[in-house]
Order: sequence, then structure tokens, then C-alpha cells
Amino acid sequence: MMSRFIVFVLVLCCVTPVSSQDISDDDFEARAKGGIEFIYNLEFERAEREFIELARLRPLHPAGHFFLAMVKWWRIMVDRKNEQYDEEFLNSLDRVVDLCDELLDENENDVTALFFKGGSIGFQGRLRFYRDDWLGAANAGRKALPLVQVASAADTNNYDIFLGTGIYKYYAEVFPERYPFIKPLLLFIPPGDKEKGIQQLQTAAEKGKYASIEAKYLLMTLYYRYEKEYQKALSIAIELHDRFSNNMLFHKYLGRCYVSLNNWPMVRQVFSDVAERVQRGQPGYNASVEREAVYYLGICDMNSRDYESALAHFMRCDELSRELDRDGVSGFMVMANLKAGMLYDLLAKRDLAVILYEKVLAMKEYNKSYDQAEQFINTPFAQ
Repeated sequence: MMSRFIVFVLVLCCVTPVSSQDISDDDFEARAKGGIEFIYNLEFERAEREFIELARLRPLHPAGHFFLAMVKWWRIMVDRKNEQYDEEFLNSLDRVVDLCDELLDENENDVTALFFKGGSIGFQGRLRFYRDDWLGAANAGRKALPLVQVASAADTNNYDIFLGTGIYKYYAEVFPERYPFIKPLLLFIPPGDKEKGIQQLQTAAEKGKYASIEAKYLLMTLYYRYEKEYQKALSIAIELHDRFSNNMLFHKYLGRCYVSLNNWPMVRQVFSDVAERVQRGQPGYNASVEREAVYYLGICDMNSRDYESALAHFMRCDELSRELDRDGVSGFMVMANLKAGMLYDLLAKRDLAVILYEKVLAMKEYNKSYDQAEQFINTPFAQ
């Protein structure tokens, strides 16, 4: 029988029965929940210690190994362009799949093995999605979904289950709409239902015992990115940042929500705090985070007519972009140069303004940057 302890963490749900042979349910729950808290607060070494102990106590059980892989996942999330952890992460999940296959060889209906195997394959697919390996991501989803569905049917009354099903239902509808070229890859996967997906994620966020944090994080991102419901995203961002004050992703989303709501005093407050943490060298607050912070601080200064300070922020944004944009010019570089040109117009430095407008025209277009640059070449910008 399945134990009462069920842990669902990050993207896909995983059922974790624990016997009392080596560790009690309460002890396992405390270690697992404590480690998960450490992950979300980016305290990776402390999280690893907890999960290494779980793996030591139950070496043939997939739980500790899976959670250790999740530490690597959040190391990737902190700096998504850095691929140094990719191979290690994928290999860690392969180890989990192997452990699950051993359990399934003994019992093909082993719920624990089905959940952990489905979750591991799902996370491998998510990384491949971030790396633009569309075929690999779709293939992983095709393999993971049946495993999760079968395992979910074993405990339909647990609210944490809605994390995995909600994610699938939402993105199975939204991704084909946003990326039509992946539709042929999804022909044999059940259709999604984004409204139902949102409802299930809300249920997991409100009532889930172990999936609540991740459900809230995912709701925040989908409200912000896809639904454009910025007030809803802000409410969640405030809650997450208050609870996990060291998580730079939650911190950035807090600032982004204020930007989208045109609350510039709060934008300045949040991104000034972000910039200070960068200067202190706080873990996770890297050059990419600094670039975003200085860009929005430049907008704040421009709005308050502190043109020299704004120009310094945009120049720093451009400098950081030249270091970070290894795969092509970013929107931050394009807009920082456009804004800097506008500032030079405001500072009556027309020759420098035109140089930057022409520089923008030589970059890839971003958010109608060509139209604006051409307009300001013909007519100087005036605030």
C-alpha cells in the first residue's frame, strides 16, 4: 500500500512511500520539506546535505536521488544560459529512471516508480525545451505523460496531484498556440485545457501540502507571461519574495510585475535592492540580474528627468549585454541603446543620439525599435 506521505515538487508530481525500516515517515517528511525550502531560498549546499542523507538511508529508493537532481535544476534556473550543469543534471535523472525501472521490473504497477520515472523524464524534457531541442522535449512529454496519468489515478483525492495535471493541461493548449511549428509533434498527445489547468494549479497552490510553492511559482509565471494578469502575478510574487527573500527569480518577478503595472516608485525600490545584492555578491544575483536591474533603474531615472543617471544605467546595461549576448543581440541591448539615444537628444547631444539610433537599426528589431529609431533620426526625441 502507498504511504500517507506524498511529495510533489517542481514540475511533475511524485508519490513517495517510505517504510519505517531506515527512517520514519515523519523524519523523511521533515528532511524532504526542509530540503525543498532550502532549494527555493537558493541554499543549495544545505539542500544537498538533506537529500544526500535521504539517498544514504534509502540508496535504492528514487526519492533522495530525484531531489538531488532538483538542486541541480535550480542551479540551472539561476543562470539558464550557463550549460555547465546540463550533463550532470540529465545523468542524475537517468540514475533515477534506472532505479525506477528496477522497481517496475518487480512490480509494473509500482506507483512510486511510475511517478519518479515520469517526473524525471518530464524534467529532462523541460531542459531540452529551454535548449531549443523541440523534438527531444516533445518526445520526453510523450513518454512521461502516461506514467504520470497512471500514477495519478492511484490517489485522486490528494490536492498535490493537481500540480502535474494542471501544468500539462495549461501548457498543452498554450504552447501550440504560441509555437505553431510544434503542433505536428503533439499529434498523439491528449489536447490541453488552459482554464482547467489554471483551476487545478490554483487548487494545488491553495490546498496542496507539498506542491503549494511550486504551484504558486508556476501560476505567477503564467499570469505574467501568457495571461497578462499582472495584478494576480504581483500578489503571488509578493508572497513568494516575502517567504524566500534570497530567491532572485521571485525577486525579479516582483519588479517585473510593478513595471507592467506602471508602479515606478516600487520598481525603483525593488530593483535598487536587486542592484545592491549584486554588488554584495549574493548568490544568484549575477550579471544577468544586474542588467535587468540597471535597465529598469534607467527607466525610473528617465521618468524623473535625472538624465545623467539614466544614461549611466543604460550604458551599464549595454556593457553587460556585450558580455552576456553570446547567442545574439538581446532586447535589453537594443532598448538600452535606443533609450540612450533618446537621452542624448534630451541632453542636446544630437550627433551622439543619431549614432545610437543608427546602431539600433544595425541590430535585430525588437519591440518596434526600427520604427522608433527611424522616427528619432528624422525628428529628435523630446520628452
